[in-house]
Amino acid sequence: MEMLSIPYIRFNKFDNEWFSKKLDLVSNVTMGQSPDSKNYTDNPNDYILVQGNADMQNGRVVPRVWTTQITKLAEKGDLILSVRAPVGDIGTTDYPVVLGRGVAAIRGNDFLFYLLSRMKQTNYWAKFSTGSTFESINSNDIKSAEICLPSQDEQSAIGSLFRTLDDLLASYKDNLANYQSLKATMLSKMFPKAGQTVPEIRLDGFEGEWEEKEFIQIVNRVTESSDSDSLPKVEFEDIISGQGKLNKDISSKFDNRKGILFKPGYTLYGKLRPYLNNWFLPKFEGVALGDFWVFDPNGNNSDFIYYLVQSSRYQKVANDTSGTKMPRSDWKSVSTTIFAIPQTIAEQQAIGSYFSNLDNLINSYQEKITQLETLKKKLLQDMFI
Repeated sequence: MEMLSIPYIRFNKFDNEWFSKKLDLVSNVTMGQSPDSKNYTDNPNDYILVQGNADMQNGRVVPRVWTTQITKLAEKGDLILSVRAPVGDIGTTDYPVVLGRGVAAIRGNDFLFYLLSRMKQTNYWAKFSTGSTFESINSNDIKSAEICLPSQDEQSAIGSLFRTLDDLLASYKDNLANYQSLKATMLSKMFPKAGQTVPEIRLDGFEGEWEEKEFIQIVNRVTESSDSDSLPKVEFEDIISGQGKLNKDISSKFDNRKGILFKPGYTLYGKLRPYLNNWFLPKFEGVALGDFWVFDPNGNNSDFIYYLVQSSRYQKVANDTSGTKMPRSDWKSVSTTIFAIPQTIAEQQAIGSYFSNLDNLINSYQEKITQLETLKKKLLQDMFI
């Protein structure tokens, strides 16, 4: 007897109850079978082989390995389900592909794709997974899976909604990657390379050579300590690596541990494992706990100093570390390295503003992506049964 039910959230124009069916009564399921490895090739003219999750990115098959031997085939548009660790990952294929034993093909639409995505999200397959070190599900587990579904029209509406969300997410992620790439490029080109006094790329309205100084002449390294229990404490774990943002509210993170006192506009630079990119430009007074250097901009523009330590030239010397397990930047090396800086505060401010605006764009897209992913997760939970 078929079970009837309705989801928590649905489009207003639909009111029919959903019904439950086994997956193999709704769709064709094809289990994979690996070709002989001697038939694997790197020739794009051969058949694309999908062996598992490694052959899918962002819900799409990405050709990586080819084969001359056909075992089991999936058609263009089929859904590809990972049946071995990680069990339940789902993608689609834009090409006919040969299926290895790590995947199964399911004939389906966008609704079924997102229903299977939800099953992954809710750990549906975990109860079937076998093997303590290598999880897997079998043909019977997949074919006998009970799924709830509505009319074809409602399936189309739901599938279209989630496809639109994913397209928007992909657009935001592309924009984020482009701005991150632009920032990385500009950090290498808007600060002069060793031995040069003019940057490769310069903002309009500025000319003349930059002034060469040792880093110790550009900033004051702050060493004053404090154990104040009325100032917030900043630790490595509070900073999002490479983003210069706090991952939590530390405004009331008070205790009497001792660290380096910092003021608004001072740059915090994590000298332990510098490749982790723990840098931060605070707008408040506080105490830095752990292996931080704290830099007073020493009359220079604080934003400029903050981005100078992110530049390719600074990063190269800061990451020339000693120690294998706990590498640290070497102050003697960093402090005596010569950097060229603009002779006018106006150019420093312009460079600082340029990168600050880039960071704001990057942060904006990161927030949009987080919000959309949260919305999608909620809707997957509430628009399916």
